[in-house]
Amino acid sequence: MLPQSRALEAADADNREGQDETVGGKGAIPKPVANIPEGRRVERSALRPKGQCNVRFDGGFVQVFVLDKKKKPLMPCHPARARELLREGRAVVHRIAPFTIRLKDRIGGETQPIRVKLDPGSKTTGLAVVREEETDGEKTAHVLFQAEIHHRGSAIKKRLDQRRAFRRRRRSQLRDRTPRFDNRTRPDGWLPPSLRHRIDTTLAWVERLRRLVPVSELSQELVRFDMQKIENPEISGAEYQQGTLAGYEVREYLLEKWGRTCAYCGSENVPLEIDHIHPRSLGGSDRVSNLTLACRSCNLKKGNRPVGEFLAKTPERLSTILARAKAPLKDAAAVNTTRWALFQALKATGLPVETASGGRTKWNRTRLVLPKTHALDAACVGKVDRIEGWNRPYLSIKSTGRGSYQRTRLDAFGFPRGSLTRTKAHFGFQTGDRVMAIVTKGKKTGTYAGRVAVRSSGSFNIQTGSGVVQGISYKDCRLLQRADGYGYSIHPITEKGEAGEALPLPGMNAGLSRARG
Repeated sequence: MLPQSRALEAADADNREGQDETVGGKGAIPKPVANIPEGRRVERSALRPKGQCNVRFDGGFVQVFVLDKKKKPLMPCHPARARELLREGRAVVHRIAPFTIRLKDRIGGETQPIRVKLDPGSKTTGLAVVREEETDGEKTAHVLFQAEIHHRGSAIKKRLDQRRAFRRRRRSQLRDRTPRFDNRTRPDGWLPPSLRHRIDTTLAWVERLRRLVPVSELSQELVRFDMQKIENPEISGAEYQQGTLAGYEVREYLLEKWGRTCAYCGSENVPLEIDHIHPRSLGGSDRVSNLTLACRSCNLKKGNRPVGEFLAKTPERLSTILARAKAPLKDAAAVNTTRWALFQALKATGLPVETASGGRTKWNRTRLVLPKTHALDAACVGKVDRIEGWNRPYLSIKSTGRGSYQRTRLDAFGFPRGSLTRTKAHFGFQTGDRVMAIVTKGKKTGTYAGRVAVRSSGSFNIQTGSGVVQGISYKDCRLLQRADGYGYSIHPITEKGEAGEALPLPGMNAGLSRARG
């Protein structure tokens, strides 16, 4: 990374005449105020001096994206440098999540190539922004930013199923109208909305990162599950020409299916072996529905006994294993269906796209002794010999949607039971906006930060990290960031690769123009 002490300096740094003083245009000067973690209730006497923003955590720090005066991306900087620029009034907060500042005295600057790496998944997509350098034939990836995008494909499918059931009942029992779905055609490359959502969300974040950092290359893991080989290991010859030929091994699929734990005792972080639920000596097959994972001790204890006999004293675990073994391959099918569509969408951006297999990603992660997370899997995509800065917290991005066009609520039978207001915004706020409320009197005196749920009465609810705070007046609320269809939280990476307790978003208070007196 370029040294930031001089890289962000400009000859006219002290000349502020005619400079834009706002985040989004003309208006009030958004001077940063106290450092207040999201969801934390504090007294006004505990507010810190102006200009401070919490952007450092244990185990690493969160890099800050930097834009120039014309919103062109520059190289990310250290949080300490961002605090200095905000304190001196040379920069303003452009976004809260991901935390981005915009310089007021700089146009253009030297940048370095940045690569965005993707690890697509059915429910979660890993994303990493890295700066690569090659020395003596070894490629080192410096992680600048990492995130995990949690898709809402299952929620979309559930809503569509519900809408289809309502329409079917109204058509068949009330109107007796002939269905028209047979008259409709689908264009080439059509995908169900639940699958199209995964591609659109991933591509939207790639485009967003291109506006925040100077991205020059992309990398994608072409995750491939060979479902025919998984379901029928004996398949061969002409039959095999109808399926995906190259893909994940059965062991890798079982690791993901059973959560990398022993199915019999629940042990984690131990060597696992493939075990036949119904032993082969008793006629069991090699199909994936008859395979599970077991630690060495459980595998030896079970031997060639049927699972019903082995777990006779623990019927709850037996029923769980049998139900999980018959789980469908819908997650693998979702990845297989969308991987090439995502690849073509990334190529349409005009940037070079590097592709790699899932086996290489796992090999890189194992060789570098890194925890198992979606974000670190993304950093391990492609050719990489070393990874630096991987232990920094990652941004968890949850797809929440932008609401619904439906202005009536339905009962259990699909009939309207009430009406909603025709407008979604009230008093300048909309449900999902990230706000900070400073209450100076009453039972709820304190400061709260989080997502707001608006009402036409002006009494809002704020979803903080510690719960919902009800009955906050709109007059006490200050906008930090408009709703964009996503929920944000920051988590550190633990030694086991699990998400740690959510941390405050950096700079939650830095976008406020002034505290309400």
